[in-house]
Amino acid sequence: MTIDRWIIDAAATHPEKPALSFGDDALTYGAMAIAVDNITAELRAKGIGRGDRVAWYGLNHPDVFVLLFACARIGAIFVPLNWRLAGDEIAQIVHDCGPAAIYADDNFVDKAAHLPLAKPTGDPAQAHTDDPLLIVYTSGSTGRPKGVVLAQDAVIANAAMSVAAHGLMPEDTVLNVLPLFHVGGLNILPTPAFSIGASVLLHPAFDPAAMVRDLSKVHAAITVPTVLDAVLAQPEWETADLSRLRCLSIGSTDVPVEMIRRVHDRGVPLLQIYGATETAPFAIYQTHTDAMQTVGSIGRAGRCDIRLVTAEGADAEIGQPGEIWVRGANTLLRYWNDPEQTARLLTDGWFHTGDVASRNAEGQYFFTDRIKHIIISGGENIYPAEIERLLREHPAIAELSVVGVPDPKWGETPVVVAVRSGAVEAPDLMAMLDGALARYKHPRSVMFIDALPRNAMGKISTDAVRKLARQNI
Repeated sequence: MTIDRWIIDAAATHPEKPALSFGDDALTYGAMAIAVDNITAELRAKGIGRGDRVAWYGLNHPDVFVLLFACARIGAIFVPLNWRLAGDEIAQIVHDCGPAAIYADDNFVDKAAHLPLAKPTGDPAQAHTDDPLLIVYTSGSTGRPKGVVLAQDAVIANAAMSVAAHGLMPEDTVLNVLPLFHVGGLNILPTPAFSIGASVLLHPAFDPAAMVRDLSKVHAAITVPTVLDAVLAQPEWETADLSRLRCLSIGSTDVPVEMIRRVHDRGVPLLQIYGATETAPFAIYQTHTDAMQTVGSIGRAGRCDIRLVTAEGADAEIGQPGEIWVRGANTLLRYWNDPEQTARLLTDGWFHTGDVASRNAEGQYFFTDRIKHIIISGGENIYPAEIERLLREHPAIAELSVVGVPDPKWGETPVVVAVRSGAVEAPDLMAMLDGALARYKHPRSVMFIDALPRNAMGKISTDAVRKLARQNI
C-alpha cells in the first residue's frame, strides 16, 4: 500500500475533517484526496512515471504534501528544494537530480522557469513502498550537498516512531513551522499525522509570535534550538495557553539543559529526537511520557537497530562513547548519483551517522559530539559539546561554539568562539571549567564575535567557526 492510501482512507471515513490548515484556508481530507487525484492526473499527462523526479521550489505550502502523495501513487520521486540557497546552488542540485517537472509558489515561479527539465520516462509500472519517494539534499555545511534517497518504507517507519514518541491520536492537531525542504519539517510531525488521519497546522515560514499564538490550538509541535530560543524570548511565552499542548519536540543538534528546563517549567514535556536526514529522521527519541524524567538524554532506540561503534570497530561498552550506527526501514537507500559516499557511509545496511554517543544500563542514549568535531590534543579526544554545555551556563553568554585550532605542541587545542549578551571576559569563562574538566580539555583562548555563522537550517556552521578561529589565532 503506497502512502497516498493514508489520504484516501481518511477521506473515505471523515471527508469533512481538516487535513491541513494554512492561513485562512483549510483543506479537508475529502478535498485533499481530490487534489492528489488531480495532480496525479497532471503528472501522468506530462509523461511522468515511476522513478521520475518532481521538484518543489517555494515556501511551506499545502501543495508540498499534495505533490508528495501524488508522487507516491505513481512511484515518482519528490525533491523539495531549499529556497534559501543561492541560484547557482539550486542549479547544481537541479542538475544533479534532473527533475522532469518543477512546481513553484509565487515567490519563486520566475526563478523556476529558468531551470532545466529532464525528459520524463513515462514508466507506468505500479509503485511499491520500497520505491524511492524522496530525495532530500543535506545542508551542505561540509561541502557539496548530498541527495539522500528515502523510500516510502522509510516514511512509514518514521511515522510509526513519531506516533509513539508524541502519543499522536487521530483527533490531534500538530503544528509545523520548520521548512519542508528538510526531513524534520516533512516527517517529524506532518506525515505521521496524515498516517493516522490527524490534522496539520502549517505555517509558511517560522514566525515566533505566530508560533506562540498557535501553540494554544495544537497537541504537538516540532522545534529546533534556534526556533525554540526565539519562541522562549517572546513575552507571550510565559502566559500562553498551553493546556492542550501534550508536548514539544526538538531535534537537529545538542540541546542546552537550561532550554529544556524553561519548557518543563510551563508543564510541557520537551522530548528530544535524534536522527539525521538519512534516517528520515527518527532513530533515537524520548517520549512525551518520559521526557521530564530523563533530561539530558536523547532517548532510547526507536523501531530500528542502533549500535555504538568504537574507533577500533568494536561495540562500545556501557558508558563508553561510540559512533552511532543505525539500521532499519527508516534508513536511506543510497545517496543520489554518489556510489562512493554510499559505500563509505553504509555497511551491510548500517548507516554511519558520524555522531558520537554513550548509553547507560537503562538503554538511554546521551549525545557526545560529532566525530568531525572531535579535537585530538596530545593523543586525547576532546569533545567540544562537553565544554559548550558548561560554558552555556554563564548568564552573559548568548551562544558559543568550541572548535579545534592547530597547535605546534599538542596537534590541536580547543578555542571558544562566543557571542556576549552582557559583561563577560575570557577569564570568567575559564574559571567555570576549573575542577569541572580535566586541564587538557581547557580551551587555549576565547574569541568574542557579534554573531556565529549559520547554515540554511539555522544550525551553527562549525566549519565556518573553525575557519574564523584559525584565521585569528
